[in-house]
Amino acid sequence: MASSRITESKKLSLWGKLKRLALTDVGALVRGFKAADLEAMEETLLEADFGVQATTDIINEVEDQVRLGKVKTEDDLKATIVRRVAALLEGPGDPGRLHRPATGPAVLLVMGVNGTGKTTTVAKLAARYRRSGDSVLLVAADTYRAGAIDQLKAWSDRLGVPCVSGAPGGDPAAVAFDGLEAAIARNASLVIIDTAGRLHTQEGLMDELRKVGRVIGRKVPGAPHEAWLVLDGTVGQNAVQQGRLFSQVIPPTGLVVTKLDGTARGGAVVALRRELAVPVRFLGVGEAVDDLVPFDPLRFAEELVTASDGPAPR
Repeated sequence: MASSRITESKKLSLWGKLKRLALTDVGALVRGFKAADLEAMEETLLEADFGVQATTDIINEVEDQVRLGKVKTEDDLKATIVRRVAALLEGPGDPGRLHRPATGPAVLLVMGVNGTGKTTTVAKLAARYRRSGDSVLLVAADTYRAGAIDQLKAWSDRLGVPCVSGAPGGDPAAVAFDGLEAAIARNASLVIIDTAGRLHTQEGLMDELRKVGRVIGRKVPGAPHEAWLVLDGTVGQNAVQQGRLFSQVIPPTGLVVTKLDGTARGGAVVALRRELAVPVRFLGVGEAVDDLVPFDPLRFAEELVTASDGPAPR
């Protein structure tokens, strides 16, 4: 019997869990939630990786709407939660739109720790912007990870997109500089730079990232025009900590959250948006080159709250 309850719990959507724990009797919405009801909702959201700030915001909104008499049914409550989550996730109307200089190539710097799918994300971005008309050039400035250069070159050959690289273990800033020179010579409209995947606690590698930022800024004024941070959506609050520390080096202008293939607890996306104050641009939902989805806050909120196995937005 215990095993059956565990299986049932796994199949419940986030909404199912909230309803089961908070709506302990049919009069809850009429009389207003008890402290225990709100605590149960709060615990459920925290367990789903929403983080303290986003959880508090959602609970306060629910409590306010119930008190004002605007939430009278279960559907009202569900809609209130979805709307508030969507509001927390709100970002630019066109999440894939890049800030571009008046002349010369736009420079997109891609950052993140090892294991997030960063280099694959670079390839997916290259494919996407190439399809939309950009002349794309890739720069393999992840010189420290064994195989990273070869991985990006393989993607380059597959996509038909040029790639500038250096020797393994070389100076990533020098590779980035050479890439920008090549982009200018080839009249490329977009340069995507894959930086070294680093642990956010590695000071030396974070200093190298600062150097890359300085060098490309001297070569192309205003660069990087975009700096996107790739984060693994399955690691919960650790992704928030990574984001905070990367922000101290090169402030990101967007987030790409990966590994949301239908099994991840997508509340981490809400925590990232709320606590880093950086918009989510894309979601990585698989390994194929097309498995990169422009972020839609309302659709994501609806799937996050109602889907039984977490979000799989497509």
